[in-house]
Amino acid sequence: MSIQSKVIALGFFDGVHLGHGALLRRTVEEARRRGVSSAVFTWAQPPKEVVTGVPVPLINSPEDRAWLAKSLYGIDDVIMVPFNKEMMTTSWEDFITEILIKRYHAVHLVAGHDHRFGHKNQGTPELLKSKCAELGLGCDIIPEVTVGGITVSSTYIRTLVEAGDVERAALFLGHRHCLTQTVVHGHRLGRTLGIPTVNLTFPPHVLAPRRGVYITRVYLPDGTSLAGGTNVGTRPTVSEGTAVSVETFLLDFDGDLYGKRIRVEFCRRLRDEQKFDSLEALKAQIRENIRQTRDYFAAESTRG
Repeated sequence: MSIQSKVIALGFFDGVHLGHGALLRRTVEEARRRGVSSAVFTWAQPPKEVVTGVPVPLINSPEDRAWLAKSLYGIDDVIMVPFNKEMMTTSWEDFITEILIKRYHAVHLVAGHDHRFGHKNQGTPELLKSKCAELGLGCDIIPEVTVGGITVSSTYIRTLVEAGDVERAALFLGHRHCLTQTVVHGHRLGRTLGIPTVNLTFPPHVLAPRRGVYITRVYLPDGTSLAGGTNVGTRPTVSEGTAVSVETFLLDFDGDLYGKRIRVEFCRRLRDEQKFDSLEALKAQIRENIRQTRDYFAAESTRG
């Protein structure tokens, strides 16, 4: 067996939710059984966006999708390709034979019950399974996954994130909603208030949770993590701008993170973003949010 041989999971994997997890676990399991590598084949941008020209809001950036698949499920390789003219016009049969088998050395394919592929989405799970059987390729079609009678889907999770219900979103994701970005310079107001913050921006087309203040867990470049409080919004008390940013105060941290990449995981929504009458009132509210954050993680550590 060639060292390049792969068991490949097919899909877009936005959110890398529990439904995707079922595919990825099966992929890793089969790869280990065969003694080959496990991989995900996915697109760098949503095919629907490329075809229609209408932006599709996503749960995660491409980087976070790849990181989640590898770190949570042990996938060896994420093959992320542009959805270009070649991919758009390739027939479903050629997609299997010319791309997945010849180009990426697939020996077994794993797809979801509703996966479509190839020119004009003409490829179906049934066609995939029959073609694999014809070619002597292994194939698994994974049934839908439900939580509380609701089908786990990226579409449903997007509505939860948009509503700010990050706790319920985590039930369907199987992990906390996250954002990995490079820390950028803000307006330095937090340092003026005696509460230093780190600032991130959302990548293009990545969905921002509903504006407001969240309890977060922040992972630093060295792998350590800190409790944080994160404001998603436009900072109306101190700014007239409309750009949505992610501003996080880190508890018990003193250091410089500018230019470093950090990951923010959203744990619980505390309140709406609001405009305060004074900086002192804003500072008092931030202190209250810090207390709430400490209480949340103290209770979490008690729960084990």
